This record gives sequence, C-alpha cells and structure tokens, in this order.
Amino acid sequence: MEIVKKTLNGAYLLKLKFFQDERGFFTENYSKKEFTELGIEADFVQDNHSMSVTKGVLRGLHFQDPPNAQAKLVRVTKGAVYDVIVDLRKDSPTFGQWEGFELTDNNHLMLFVPRGFAHGFCTLVDYTEFQYKCDNYYAPESEHSIIWNDPTLKIYWPLENPILSDKDSKGVLFADLNSPF
Repeated sequence: MEIVKKTLNGAYLLKLKFFQDERGFFTENYSKKEFTELGIEADFVQDNHSMSVTKGVLRGLHFQDPPNAQAKLVRVTKGAVYDVIVDLRKDSPTFGQWEGFELTDNNHLMLFVPRGFAHGFCTLVDYTEFQYKCDNYYAPESEHSIIWNDPTLKIYWPLENPILSDKDSKGVLFADLNSPF
C-alpha cells in the first residue's frame, strides 16, 4: 500500500497493491502495522457496505459529533463514486476546505477520512458498492448532515439533480454549523 497523495490535513488517498494472474487478484485491504508505519492511527470497530442501484445517488455529507466522531477508511468494490471530504476542525489550517476523489473498482484507491471531517459520495454508475471501516460505532443521536449543494463550500459534484434520502435533503448549511471539532 502506498500514499498516493496527502490531501487535506490528516486525510490520505491510498493505492492498494494488487497481485493478479489468470485466476483473478488478491489485495490486502487493511494492515494495522502498515497503517501505523504510514502514520495513520485508527482502531476500526465497524465495517459497512452500501449498494446504490442507480447512477446519481448522493449520500452525505455526514459526520458524527464527539465523543461519537468517526474516522473512516472507504473504497469502492464495484462501480464508481465521486467521494468528497470537508474539514470541520476549527483549529485546522484546512478548516472549511473540501476535496473530491474518483474512487472506482478499477483504480484501487482507498481514502482515509479522519475524525472531524464530513464525508459524502455520489455514484457515477449503476449498481455501485461502497465499503468502509469506522473507528467508532454508528450513533444516530450524534449524526448530522451538511447540505450537498452548500453555497459557502461550493463543492463540485459531477451531477445536477442527485437522488437524495429525506435526511440528506434536509442537511444544514455550513455557515449555520457550529462545528463541534
């Protein structure tokens, strides 16, 4: 595994090593030892897997308040997404900045999202499967969502009319957010 790019302060884009032959492939998704050597500290306690049936599904931008904040290790195992992170840490030099990445089942990229970030993605193709590890358990009472088309953040999304959950369509504005981080 190698760091492809150090992104926003504390976030990492990682490239998995794939070993392929005529039978298929093998990859190691996670090694605590290797992550520690790369400077990434997280004790993952929950694995999640989502599947979006159609292109244009947008999930996010989600985060959980402390003490239930979560770091995430995300990757696409089938299909493609445009993945976005936003730094919500008030004392960070990259506070209020966002960055987006295309994660696909072919480019073998994985994204480490530290605690204190909002995270979301939109599907670029039908039947996309997205898997992620979390270093804290899901706590619905601590979960929040920033509206996907926030006028302050001005996030580029490769779609105009996403398919949203009711919860995500009611996200708060970044300007109204009193960041708990």
